[in-house]
Amino acid sequence: MAEIIQRDGTWAFDGDTLRITPGLHRSVPPLRRTYGEITVPLAAVSGVVLEAARGHGRLRLRLREGADPLLQATGGRLPDAADPYRLTVDADRTGAAEYVAEEIRCALLLDRVPQGPTEVYLLPGPPVPVSVRTSDGTVSFDGTRIRIDWADTSERVKRATGPRIITMGDLVRVEWLPNTRHEDGSLRFVTRETALSELPPDKDPYALDLWGSARRDLLTAVVAAAVTARLPHPSTHTAPANGERLACGAPVPPPVSDHHDVLLRRLRELGRLHRDGVLTDEEFARTKAVVLRGF
Repeated sequence: MAEIIQRDGTWAFDGDTLRITPGLHRSVPPLRRTYGEITVPLAAVSGVVLEAARGHGRLRLRLREGADPLLQATGGRLPDAADPYRLTVDADRTGAAEYVAEEIRCALLLDRVPQGPTEVYLLPGPPVPVSVRTSDGTVSFDGTRIRIDWADTSERVKRATGPRIITMGDLVRVEWLPNTRHEDGSLRFVTRETALSELPPDKDPYALDLWGSARRDLLTAVVAAAVTARLPHPSTHTAPANGERLACGAPVPPPVSDHHDVLLRRLRELGRLHRDGVLTDEEFARTKAVVLRGF
């Protein structure tokens, strides 16, 4: 057993599996503490490095493309501090860190683990149910459906439509962008009907606009990973039909007539909300203009 215990967390490698346990110190980001222990099979690993930093070192695990639903959902956009596959190592413990890294490298060579993309997820992703509260609302996922309950701070057009429920059968993909403090983030659930929607996140009833606490908003990556783990693996999209994803993850546009039907239904919904006094003239005109740009 090769093991290193640090304030940032613990890595323990037994020759077949690397167990990554986040530290309990308050400096460890909530995302890593919420995600909890991660069991990484050797078959999912492509490499490991010990990077030098001022006054300390940093272990960084590299996974094969397509092996982990968290990395698939976040697309390399996780901040370094929130990355569960990164461990800050004290200067006097870099020798132990290098030993762990070398043990993993040797096992990769002995087992002849391929370095190419995987055809299935080798990590299960976070367990469900999972729920995260943001400034725009609360998103919950029970394994079969996603529910969004809007906050009082959400746009009126969102609150007027009531809770949004999305089944896995309707979902095409998840799009996640972090709240960086300099730029708002978003968590968007793209369905077959909304694949060509151009509504901004603050107006899109299928998206959460992430503009509040950056540390708290990062927790939406847990939901994105849990949903992604239950979607078809990207490698299965070799000959997609209309509305499905290409191998690179981009949606194939549905027929123009279907897209126009979706936009017309959206316009009728906005008109009803305007007539009922839910939307002001300004809110109606602004949102209507965004929808019309989709034609």
